[in-house]
Amino acid sequence: MSLNCIKRIIAVAACVTALAAGQQASAQYYEIANQLPGIISPAISGSMNYKGFIELSGVAGLGDNRANIIGVTTSQGFQYSSWFFMGAGLGVEVAMTNSDLPVEDNGRPDYWHHSNASTKVMIPVFSDFRFNFGNTGGVSFFADIKLGALWLMGNSYLRLQHGCMTGDAQFYCKPAIGVRVPISSVNPRQAVNIGVVYQLITSNNNYNYWNDNTVTLNGLGLSLSFEW
Repeated sequence: MSLNCIKRIIAVAACVTALAAGQQASAQYYEIANQLPGIISPAISGSMNYKGFIELSGVAGLGDNRANIIGVTTSQGFQYSSWFFMGAGLGVEVAMTNSDLPVEDNGRPDYWHHSNASTKVMIPVFSDFRFNFGNTGGVSFFADIKLGALWLMGNSYLRLQHGCMTGDAQFYCKPAIGVRVPISSVNPRQAVNIGVVYQLITSNNNYNYWNDNTVTLNGLGLSLSFEW
C-alpha cells in the first residue's frame, strides 16, 4: 500500500471520528436540554427545599444620629439542612429622623445646602443566613443575619442630627434572634417568626459636622416574618 493511500485512509478516519464526536456532543447537549425542565421544576415547586420569607420590622434609633426605621423585606433561597438556610433578598425601608434645619443656616457646612429630607425611602439588597435551633416540627429558636448594601431613593440626602447620609452605597447589617412557631401541622414548612432585631447602616460616603465622612445609624427593635 502506497504512502498516499495510507494518508487518505488516516484523513478519512479522522473525519469520521470528528463527525462521530460532534454527533455525540450534540446528543449530550440535547440530553442536557431535555433534563433542564426536570431540574428547574423541583426548585419552582419547592421539592428542592426552596424556601421564602417575608418580614416586617421596626427599629428605634440609637446614638446621636438616630433614625427610626420601618420596612418590609423578602428573602428567597434554599434550606440546605433542617438547621441552615441561605438566600438573597431585597426590601423597602423608610428612615425617619427628627432633625430640622433652622430658617437661618449661616455657618452650616456646605452640604446642608444640598436638598435634604428628614424622611427617606431606602432599598437594601442582601444575603440572608438563618440558623434554626431545636425541633423544627414544633416551637424552636432561630438566629438570622442579613448582610449587604443599601441605597437611598431620590437625589436628596437623609438629614441627621449631626450630618447627612448621601445616596451612595451604605453597608447594611441586620442580625436577629427569636422564636419560630409552625402554623400548619400539614405543612411544617410554614411558620411565623418573632424576633428582636438590631440594624446597622454605615459608610464613609456621608457627611458630618466634624469633617469625617463616616456616618452610622444604629437601631434596635422587633421583626415579624412568615416563611413558606
